[in-house]
Amino acid sequence: MQKPLQLSFKNIEGSEAMKAIVRDRVGRLDRLYPKLVGCRVVIEAPHRSAQGARPPLGISVEAEIPGKPLIVVKDVEERRSPRDHAAVVNRSFDVVERKLDEAARIIQGEVKAHEAAGETGTISRLYPEQNYGFVEAKQAGSLYFTRNAVIDGRFDELAVGTMVHLTLATGEGPMGPQASSIRLLGGDRAVE
Repeated sequence: MQKPLQLSFKNIEGSEAMKAIVRDRVGRLDRLYPKLVGCRVVIEAPHRSAQGARPPLGISVEAEIPGKPLIVVKDVEERRSPRDHAAVVNRSFDVVERKLDEAARIIQGEVKAHEAAGETGTISRLYPEQNYGFVEAKQAGSLYFTRNAVIDGRFDELAVGTMVHLTLATGEGPMGPQASSIRLLGGDRAVE
């Protein structure tokens, strides 16, 4: 890793055994994914438990790799679990490994990044001062979207006629049907 492990404990005292488990799992991540930039782990007791009772454990693992958004996994020990803290840590790191494996396969071109999950459309109206616009899609019609829906913060690069890939949101927004994500398609413009 390019950055050292950042491990912190909140509302709970970190045992040497717990630290060793985390260091071991981060070392394993580093061996499996040599391009791993850094890893942050926060282990906490989300709330107080009865005096003398062992508190439930919450864990947040953030793994950083180049060219991809931060991989974040959060897990909380369930009340009915036998309170095996090591199991919660291992379960969280197993999820991180799966996500890193998927990201590595996408980067290597073995898996496409969910192209079929949406459709293409053309920006039909844009209101940059109000941070929203509309995209026209063949199957879904006119869809509302906000600045936050535009992937990689490229809202300011949009113009009427810009072709985009979009994902339809499950619910409606304040202006009717909406797109949950908008991704620019290589700078193509619709021919009018």
